[in-house]
This record gives sequence, C-alpha cells and structure tokens, in this order.
Amino acid sequence: MSRNQQMLASKIGLGTWKMGSNGSDEAREVAALQKGIDMGVTVIDTAEMYASGGAELVVGKAIKGRRDGLYVVTKVLPSNASFKGTIQACEQSLDRLGTDVIDLYLLHWSSSHPLQETVNAFEHLVEKGLIKQWGVSNFDPADMQELYSLENGANCAVNQVYYSMGERGIEFDLLPWQAGQDVATMAYCPLDQGRLINDERLRPLADKHGKTIAQIALAWIMTRPGVIPIPKSSSVERTADNVNACDIVLDEEDMMLIDQLFPKPTGPVPLKAT
Repeated sequence: MSRNQQMLASKIGLGTWKMGSNGSDEAREVAALQKGIDMGVTVIDTAEMYASGGAELVVGKAIKGRRDGLYVVTKVLPSNASFKGTIQACEQSLDRLGTDVIDLYLLHWSSSHPLQETVNAFEHLVEKGLIKQWGVSNFDPADMQELYSLENGANCAVNQVYYSMGERGIEFDLLPWQAGQDVATMAYCPLDQGRLINDERLRPLADKHGKTIAQIALAWIMTRPGVIPIPKSSSVERTADNVNACDIVLDEEDMMLIDQLFPKPTGPVPLKAT
C-alpha cells in the first residue's frame, strides 16, 4: 500500500500561497477553504513562509471543528532547517494551525543546513507523533539522489514542485524517478501562475466538455499518476470551479491535442520555481 494513499485519495488539494497577507481578506479566504472541504477536498497545503505564518492561521480557522479526515501539509523554511530549528518551527506551525499533528511536513527548498540534520529532525518529529510523514519541495533529480543517499532519506513521501501543462519538464526525469521510489508529487502552480486560465488554445476542449479552460488544465494534471494539483483560490466560486474539474474525463483525442499544444520534454529541463 502506498504511504501516500490518504493524500492521493483526494484528486485535488487547496493551496494557500499569499493567504493571510491582508486581515481584511481573512473571512473570504477561510470561506474559500471551507468550501473546498465541504465539497470533499481533504488536502490543504500551506507553509510557515506564507505571510510569515499568516496562511497557517487562516488554515487553522478554516479547519477548526472539522480537522478529522483532513490531510494538512506545511513547510519549514530552509533558514530554520537545522535539527533544533526544524523542531521549533514545527511546534510553532502546530500552534498556528491549532492542531496536534501535521500530516505532512516539507522542507520548502534546499537548505544551507546539512540535509542529514533536517532528515534527522523529521524522523524525530515522526517518533514524537508531531508529524505523520515528511517530504521536500523544489528538489530536482540531483537533490533527490542526494536525499536518498542519506540515512532514512528514503522515508521521503513527497516532493512538491512546479508542474503545469505549460511546464512539463519534470516528466523527463523527475516524475519517472519518483514513481519508481513511491514518492508522490504535489503540483503547485498547476495553472501556470494564471497564464493557462486564458490560453485560448484550450478553448475547443473547454467547449467540448462544457467546462472552463482552467478546469481543463486542472483535469489534465489529475490524469498524471501519483500527482495531486494544489491550486490556490481565495474565492468560493473559483474554489468550487477548481474542485468540479475532478469530474472531467479527458479522452485519448483530448490528450493527443494537449501533447501537440504543450509538447512533452525531450531532454532534461531545469526545475522551475516561483
């Protein structure tokens, strides 16, 4: 059984980048997350970096009284990723989230602290019951190989990376490698930072399925084995649209057209990051 079965049981997740930056938006952000939860989404992704902890506070309010069954993901900043720093950061995230356990705790990107130190801290947090699983974010193939060479490095459950229809570079090497190691992929920016929303090349597919262009782009990501997209929206309506993309079934003809419009990589491509 895959150690990521619970996360991947939710075809789509809820991102929170930039949430918590403006107090006047909090009610709208909480409502958007709760709309996704009400529609059956169980994965919520956040980070201590987002609004300096503000996004975690928003998530904490959104999940209050409905924590059971949810899969909460947050991240430690590389600057905090020493052994002691990781543990302290985790405790602070738990407090902001208002929960006693984090389902998945990620290293946000490569750190100047020794990676073994961070892994040791993650393993300690698992032993203490403060987190259930750990992983990384923005790790390219070389980073993943280094991680797997470390003691307990193979316990990494997830790598969260930039992946969209318009940015398919990870399909050449990273995705196949992770599939072989049972490392799931969380796809941030699945709408290419909004660029795909208005990409009229996808209009024929949107019209064919009676959906929006954005929904087609999300549906495509959800055809990738072991991948879960985590689009962010502070709008109840847009959140509902994102979740409703789960109902789209793209056929072989659709997939061929997408491959023509957005070709697969034919060689290594540097990992994209925001």
